[in-house]
Amino acid sequence: MKFFVKGAFVILFIFSVLFVNGQNEQSLKFNRLLRLVESYYVDTVNIEKLTEVAIISLLAELDPHSVYISKEDVEKMNEPLKGSFEGIGISFNILRDTLMVLQTIPGGPSEKVGLVAGDRILYVDDELIAGIGITNQDVFDRLRGEKGTLVVLKILRKGEKDLLEFEIIRDEIPIYSLDASYMLNETTGYLKLNRFSATTTDEFVEAVKNLKDKHNLKNLILDLRGNGGGYLKSAHEISDQFLPYGRMIVYTEGTNSPKKDYLSTTEGVFEQGRLAVLIDGSSASASEIVSGAVQDWDRGIILGRRSFGKGLVQQPYLLTDGSMIRLTTAHYYTPSGRCIQKPYENGMDDYREDMLGRIERGELFNKDSISVVDSLKYKTLINRRVVYGGGGIIPDVFIPLDTASYYRYYNQLIRKSVVNQFVINYVDAHRNELEESYPDFRTFKEKFRVSNQMLEDLWAEGVKKDIERDEESIEMLPVYAKRHLKAIIARDLWNSSEYYEIINADDDEILKALEILENTDEYNSILRSNQ
Repeated sequence: MKFFVKGAFVILFIFSVLFVNGQNEQSLKFNRLLRLVESYYVDTVNIEKLTEVAIISLLAELDPHSVYISKEDVEKMNEPLKGSFEGIGISFNILRDTLMVLQTIPGGPSEKVGLVAGDRILYVDDELIAGIGITNQDVFDRLRGEKGTLVVLKILRKGEKDLLEFEIIRDEIPIYSLDASYMLNETTGYLKLNRFSATTTDEFVEAVKNLKDKHNLKNLILDLRGNGGGYLKSAHEISDQFLPYGRMIVYTEGTNSPKKDYLSTTEGVFEQGRLAVLIDGSSASASEIVSGAVQDWDRGIILGRRSFGKGLVQQPYLLTDGSMIRLTTAHYYTPSGRCIQKPYENGMDDYREDMLGRIERGELFNKDSISVVDSLKYKTLINRRVVYGGGGIIPDVFIPLDTASYYRYYNQLIRKSVVNQFVINYVDAHRNELEESYPDFRTFKEKFRVSNQMLEDLWAEGVKKDIERDEESIEMLPVYAKRHLKAIIARDLWNSSEYYEIINADDDEILKALEILENTDEYNSILRSNQ
């Protein structure tokens, strides 16, 4: 093991020389080292593993976002950004060691053959999977597969005495990047994106057009909180929907990558109308491209907390064995010239602990605690407002993080899956009643109520998981907890958009954005203000 570590550093050194000089001599030297170790070292060594360690170590010395991806993980990594995977098209949960269907994806293979929410899958291709401690990964391994392949399921359905058998042909299943799209009031729409994938632009454009066709859409709130990014192309295309022809959206440049400009093109679907973009410390990369373009062109207001600060562009390069490296090849810059990459000169540990540092400095609770560098001061391109580079997008309107202590108790219930399991059990036991009483979401939203007894049952489930009752928190929680439970029930009965429509009703950042969008003087004042 001692040699393994030392050997990795030797290989890392040679890799580094090879990377810098690009000379054939260094390549020969490295190959000779591998042959010597393989031929003469005292013990058997795993050359493949040793090489991987060297590659990983080399990339770690470059920047936080250049990474090695094993051949086994390449496909898994690409799935969310490709916008699809191949499988049977269900969302599921494991309830009491049994795989239960929560929803079938509309138009997917499972819906087509008649699987319904609440079905228990007991056998997959004659293999019993109930009562054996099945995991989520086990489910993926058995139900996903190449498009066109057959899988046979045997399921237990309420009201049926015998198991039902279904033959399902796997197909391509979409992964959606648009979590929610609905109207907050008569004139203001709300859209939430969870990533920037290959399908994001189509999803976004379709959603905006639907809101325009069915409603009097004048204002828009784009929620990018928690959105860690994705494809630069998708970020360019989404920004393009807000800006007139010919405006710089982002440009990239690196030592070995000539400057490349990304400009707005044809007419976008929301070039007119007031716009608010919500961000937080998890909004990164592509989210920051969109936020930066909107802010630099004074196209809309940015609300929330400082974004993550990732201004590096990665390109994927396949290696000979099917593995891949994602190598940083350029910085990206907002239209005003800002690079918003946060510093990483103090090492990877310091970089990864940046969010903890933000908390300790108090910047999640007070805008004045955000550190800015005067030398990285820029001006927006229309109204000449002051903005800053050097570490994330700083919002125009700061909204502190809500840290109410009573949430800690409820968050414990969430983290230990008490809340999720409680809702699954509730919906499973009352599905027929719920579907009959609330045939559509509007009826459910207006009439369904989470009872006090349901909350008492939830607290009791927490005790069973060794979460002690917190009476002070319980006294403060009913409104929030009832809204959260109702939202999860709505998601299980319909989809994520219905979840957000309920949970967002008392969201401070959305309410503040809505207030500003509806106040012409305040909206215009923010866009003209100079810090």
